[in-house]
Amino acid sequence: MTGSALSNSQMSGRRRLLALIFGIPALAILISLGTWQVQRLHWKEALLATIDQRVHSTPLTLTEIEGRFAKTGDVDYWPVTVSGEFLHGGERHFFATNEGQSGYYVYTPLRLSDGRFLLINRGFVPFDNKDPATRPEGQVSGQVTVTGLARNPLAEKPSSMVPDNDPAKNIFYWKDRDVMAATAGLPSGAELVPFFVDADNTPNPGGLPVGDVTIVDLPNSHLQYAVTWYGLAAALAGVLGTWLWRSRRTH
Repeated sequence: MTGSALSNSQMSGRRRLLALIFGIPALAILISLGTWQVQRLHWKEALLATIDQRVHSTPLTLTEIEGRFAKTGDVDYWPVTVSGEFLHGGERHFFATNEGQSGYYVYTPLRLSDGRFLLINRGFVPFDNKDPATRPEGQVSGQVTVTGLARNPLAEKPSSMVPDNDPAKNIFYWKDRDVMAATAGLPSGAELVPFFVDADNTPNPGGLPVGDVTIVDLPNSHLQYAVTWYGLAAALAGVLGTWLWRSRRTH
């Protein structure tokens, strides 16, 4: 009887030890995930505040934006006004959706007065209007002035899940500025401004492209994620604590 009781006690102790060995690290992981989401929440809130402050600022000149880019490498969402002449033959087409419709963003080189070029995201066109011949009114000629939001270039493809660009078919799945420019038929040795500009909602003749396609309302679900991870941690702590308490009382 004594040996049997001792054996049961040892087995119970081993179960409690195993519960602690696996339960405590799992609890620590859940708490760390919740804390990480809180940190992400603060980061996202600061980012959204920065974006909101920038998009509601008075448009800057190209010179001012270039100065900011030279200092910080970040001009995302700063309003800017630029002038020049579109090189419509160099349109590059970026696969996109707009208000539930699939199509392309039209990136067109703008030749500046100093001879440099700036890629302008003029806006969205449906699949059937990829060919510029289907929207001749929007191929405006002569000197134009564009107001929009400056956008940072991408150093590399943002994810392995994103398809490779197909320059031969003029279809881009990520904004590879250098390849866009290299395939746009620009003059040899052309100098490119090192960022993009997304045009605002000023209507284009004929209605296409549709401007103002910049996404500024970024999703922010980090609070829900943090609550979920902390909730799971609390549930695990409750289950583990209750089991250990009952186990000790029983034995």
